[in-house]
Amino acid sequence: MHAPASPARLTVVAAVVLAFCATLLVGGGAEAAGSKDGLTGYAFDARCAPTQEQMDAWLTSSPFWGVGIYIGGSTASCQTSATDPGQPHLDATWVSRQRSSGWRVLPIWVGPQAACSSYADLIDPNPAGDYAAADARGRAEATAAVVRARELGIKARTTLWYDLEGGFDVADEDCRRSALRFLSGWTEALHDLRYRSGVYSSISAGIHALDNADNLSPGSYEMPDQVWFAWDNDRANVDVDQRWVRKDSWEGERIHQYQLHTDAAYGGVALTIDRNFLELDGGSQPPRNLLACGRTDLDLRSYPRLRTGRSGDAVEALQCLLRKHAGYRSRLDGRYDTQVARAVRKFQRRHDLRQTGRTDPATWTALFAQGSKPLVKVGSSGDAALRLERALRAAGFGSVKVTGVVTDRTTRAVARCQRRVGLDPTGVVTTDTWKALQTGAR
Repeated sequence: MHAPASPARLTVVAAVVLAFCATLLVGGGAEAAGSKDGLTGYAFDARCAPTQEQMDAWLTSSPFWGVGIYIGGSTASCQTSATDPGQPHLDATWVSRQRSSGWRVLPIWVGPQAACSSYADLIDPNPAGDYAAADARGRAEATAAVVRARELGIKARTTLWYDLEGGFDVADEDCRRSALRFLSGWTEALHDLRYRSGVYSSISAGIHALDNADNLSPGSYEMPDQVWFAWDNDRANVDVDQRWVRKDSWEGERIHQYQLHTDAAYGGVALTIDRNFLELDGGSQPPRNLLACGRTDLDLRSYPRLRTGRSGDAVEALQCLLRKHAGYRSRLDGRYDTQVARAVRKFQRRHDLRQTGRTDPATWTALFAQGSKPLVKVGSSGDAALRLERALRAAGFGSVKVTGVVTDRTTRAVARCQRRVGLDPTGVVTTDTWKALQTGAR
């Protein structure tokens, strides 16, 4: 995240005092909060919190669900002092509004850096007591981060991310081991305060050092719950380079920063950001059961035009949809009779479709899309994702796979559908896109 050096430098003694004072402020038990749902998708970090207008514009036009923001620390680039993060827009109201809108806020703390780096505030490399000074400083930073997180309304069991910038020499033993001991202290203190620990660093520096230590001397250091690795390879995934990190390390608990310091514009709003792809808390999970009406398979290879006299699996799927959305009460027997035709005509009349009693692509599309109109992007899962995927396939976008988890392939089809109906082709499913699908996407 390339935080610039700060003139502030806390001594170990000051850090311990800070830890003690912060503990008094925090008090005994941290407020419990339920763990977040798994998410696979895109995130950006802009260091400084954007304005509410910028966040709102990006919410409905960008692919991002996550936003990384500096909340404090001696080396945070938005900071004006050791206790004031200097973020003009960041407060508890800002955090609350983003979370209620659907953003996943990724709080980042940027304190002392590796002893062999060029920053002003450095981790103490003194090896005495198995790098006791580094451990104490890590604990102090964690405690201060929790105090700030609570001020912002960021609850327990949220991951607080420590930004350990790359570019330091992992072959320097005191530098590497003091950094590891610092991060171990950070993680242990966060766990004591009922928060989760995340570490951001270069895949070939801090993350490599952590994984190598866990591999060669398991149990010597407390490992973070999640990792955020910088690897500027332009690939939006969470795959690691096994020269640096084992394939199964932190599987399902990674963020990959794949583009650094890039200009991006969505919804007419331009920001300079880092682009990330994330898979956290196990990633977005598909629904367990894709069948409907108890036993009916809605996911056919194609959705043919149907009329009275037809029969088969497609008719049974149609009957199931009509039962849900048009008051059809007869058996799901796969026969297109007059009752089916009557229900089709009723549905068509309600949704501004041609009232023919025959089932065409527009009718299939509208039937599948019926329901609520939530915001949907890459990583969205569950009922809305299923309805979207099925509606797109019925509308002629056969490349879409029905999984219950929205992917890049899905959003590319959304953009093509949006062009077809005269909407801005963002690939983000908003209320207007749902309305178009629910009236046949014509």
